Amino acid sequence: MTGVRGARAVSAAAPSRTPSTPRTPRVSRARRFTLALIAAAALAGCASGTTEAAPDATGTTATGTAGTGTTATAAPGPSRSPTGRTPQGTLLVADFGSDTVTFVDPGRDGAGEGGAPIASVEVGTAPYGLAVGEDGRAWVATAEGVAVVDTQRRTRLALIPYETETGPVTTGEYRGGGMGIALAPDGRHVYVGVNVPGGDGTVEVIDTATREVTGVADVGRRPFDVDVSPDGREVYATDHDSFDVTAVDARTLKTRRMEVAPYGTEGGLGSWLKPHYAVVRPQDGRLLLPFEGERLAVLDPRTGEVTVERMTANTHQHGAALAPDGTLLVVGTGPIGADDEDPSLTVRAPGGKERTVPLDGPHEDVAVSADGRTAYVTGGFTRDGYWNGITVVDLNDEKSEPVRLEAGNRPLGIAIL
Repeated sequence: MTGVRGARAVSAAAPSRTPSTPRTPRVSRARRFTLALIAAAALAGCASGTTEAAPDATGTTATGTAGTGTTATAAPGPSRSPTGRTPQGTLLVADFGSDTVTFVDPGRDGAGEGGAPIASVEVGTAPYGLAVGEDGRAWVATAEGVAVVDTQRRTRLALIPYETETGPVTTGEYRGGGMGIALAPDGRHVYVGVNVPGGDGTVEVIDTATREVTGVADVGRRPFDVDVSPDGREVYATDHDSFDVTAVDARTLKTRRMEVAPYGTEGGLGSWLKPHYAVVRPQDGRLLLPFEGERLAVLDPRTGEVTVERMTANTHQHGAALAPDGTLLVVGTGPIGADDEDPSLTVRAPGGKERTVPLDGPHEDVAVSADGRTAYVTGGFTRDGYWNGITVVDLNDEKSEPVRLEAGNRPLGIAIL
């Protein structure tokens, strides 16, 4: 039995089921039901119809169209890269609108002022998520396979093809191939969520020493995000289109599917009210999954129980990250319905107190500096309206204005080197 409780939870617990049993749909507000029906007509979890910008013949990435009217310049091609090693604190973003990752100087003191792209490296078609190990290697989930990048020398070392059959290599929001990706705490394995258009996805396990796929586990539909438990024993795929999280035993690859649907599942593939990204809380191993700037689903992976806490941003939400002190950062992408609020970054203290930082235009994912003072929010977005940059937010100074940086082509995933 997966329970849903809390101040703004639905009024009854979800029905008991096996991982393959369809969920009983339920919706909490008339507005949500209407939106789900509209979205269902397009069979879209997050609306389709995105426009991709292609790299030019020199390898320099072409610009995308910003939904806010802001035009960002092209990221530099490899021939324009400065010599020497990549400085510590450089930002690395996955260019979903191209076939590159872009290295970005975050400016003086990492605060954005004076920052700019410094180099791009070709990795593979439509890169989505990325993870960086302590050895400086980045693992990038593309439509073609997982690229391995030496971030110090800014070169691609390998492209590891998927074992899962995902169909033709394409671009856009619903393309097959890698989405969420994470490293094991000991750095010995990489786990990548692989989307299979029209069906359930997989998590593939890569040995970081041999750069080979050593195992495949079946998970839910469109694994937006992948996380690992603090002890490395379990891997969690956030399955966007099946309203659940799949726990994968890192040793045996046995799986458990746990429903996470605080609004119910009515609307099916067309519903907006699905899980997108998660973070794992280190002190207790629970997963935190934000929904619509209204509800924070807290999943206990040991029991499958979900509790719900109130959120206040009231906007569609995607990326999430935890600061070192336990502060939760959540990206508000912007309104879906007429009564939704504009894009924002939610800054939620461990005790639950929240403030929201307004953002200019849609955004997708977020990373936070090691000292917890600065958040970097990518403007790529999986839907239309994206822009080619990063918003830098000073988390200590509530009166400061966010700074916008140019950064690659439709940047989604982000890491701090």
